[in-house]
Amino acid sequence: MVELPLITPMPAVADCVLPWDGPVSDTVAAIGAARSACGDTFVVDSGDDRYLFLFSPVGLRHFYAVPEQQASKALADWKMLSRKLPDELFDGRRTLPHELFTRAQASGLRASLEAAISAQLAELSHGAEIDLFDFARRLGHRMGLASWGGRETLRSGRFEELTAALDALDGSEAFVAPARMRDVAQSGKAAEYAAMAKAEQILAESVASRRRPVGDVLDMILERWADAPDAERRVGVARDVILIHIASMSNLFAALGWSLVHLVQHPDVIARIRVRRGDDHDLASRCALESTRIGQRSIMLRMVLEPVTIDDGSRIYEVSSGASLATFLPLTNMFVGPGLDRYNPDRWQGSRLVAPSGLAPESVVTFGVGPHACPARPFSLTAMSRVIEHLFDAYELVPLFDDPKPRPDQIGGVARAAGSCRVAVRAR
Repeated sequence: MVELPLITPMPAVADCVLPWDGPVSDTVAAIGAARSACGDTFVVDSGDDRYLFLFSPVGLRHFYAVPEQQASKALADWKMLSRKLPDELFDGRRTLPHELFTRAQASGLRASLEAAISAQLAELSHGAEIDLFDFARRLGHRMGLASWGGRETLRSGRFEELTAALDALDGSEAFVAPARMRDVAQSGKAAEYAAMAKAEQILAESVASRRRPVGDVLDMILERWADAPDAERRVGVARDVILIHIASMSNLFAALGWSLVHLVQHPDVIARIRVRRGDDHDLASRCALESTRIGQRSIMLRMVLEPVTIDDGSRIYEVSSGASLATFLPLTNMFVGPGLDRYNPDRWQGSRLVAPSGLAPESVVTFGVGPHACPARPFSLTAMSRVIEHLFDAYELVPLFDDPKPRPDQIGGVARAAGSCRVAVRAR
């Protein structure tokens, strides 16, 4: 029997299992029931692991304030993703996602976004029917690959093969469909290795077609591999692009999908976006923030590496190494204050939540908090707002769905839709 890490004093232990260790039909309901039964601080013993869940305002503040060297979010994230992704994809990377989203890269990234959006909108036609999440996923691939894989990928005759390989390799499946990770492990990640090899081959061909530098992110990646032998360089560049793409785009398409769903359900907000005057000049960005808030299904984890002291406002807990600290965003983002269960982009002032007032910054989270804030946030909000503005300037989308719901088994990331979200496209 595995000896679980110590937590003293021991809070209530919930009758709950996490979905990568056993069947859970609805993760929000299961963890919500555990909180109702046990209070804002409780333990979940799941599989061979022990998790200390924190939901009180003081507990959340301490959760995010623990130094990374004591309780690592990066290692907890890696543990999740490594259930799906080949280990080799993490080894030897010379370009990491956070290095891309700097002021120096901003102009080139915006130009790539505009090129990708234009290419996607050119595929739409009056009278067509599309699924909003399929549309957002395809556009997400285009925006990401144009930004760091080189715009050559948009013109490649193998673009469809490349996006299919990236979909098969998508590490977000580790939390979107956690129960399937047992099958992935039993196969030795065979499908994932095949997808990685396919993506490497196609990206290597695309890179080889570049005859001179063009000043984009791909040039930076190529420069970092300039000293490597040709074969190692091709694989290294391709894997840098793949990991950047997976890390940066796996949730953007879902957040964009919900942004479009919510706007189709609120045509009055679309009308305000199309005018873009005065206080509404950044409304599209605020809509993206609001839909991301509502769509969040992230379980936030910190793997305890050194003994740590956690105060939840009522008691102080000593947590030994080997445990994980945890919180679950759907239970805070939607219910920590009045009205948060409803869509309202006007609750945001710029990127700051102003209604309801008086909430601690840790209470409602869209793109992370403090040192763990997502470095791609400016890029993601720019991408989503530009899609929203371009799309609704050119087309009206008529909903063919009723009330879309998130996948109930998901635990992590931004929610995927449980069913189809089709719309009819009408040219304005």
